[in-house]
Amino acid sequence: MALVSVKCPRYGSAKVVKFGRQSNGAQRYACRNEECSRSVFQLDYKYHACEPSVKFRILEMAINGPGVRDISHVLHISTDVIIDTLKKRKPEPTGKSNTH
Repeated sequence: MALVSVKCPRYGSAKVVKFGRQSNGAQRYACRNEECSRSVFQLDYKYHACEPSVKFRILEMAINGPGVRDISHVLHISTDVIIDTLKKRKPEPTGKSNTH
């Protein structure tokens, strides 16, 4: 039997416990670190569009100008996921107020 050490992807904390299973059977884990805002996570994603790094790559690619279909083709994910990710992106604060 092999043991796998599980650490929180956000802070690297080892205070992790099993937290049930997803509907597809994947194991979920919960971080018990008080400072961690991301409390539940998976180690292996079946559909890699759910990975946090892919969301970052979508935003990074969209800034550089390719279209939704190009991003979809490169990352091998659906155009719907890309559009949803771009819609959920929070605007960056500019520090200026629009009131005159």
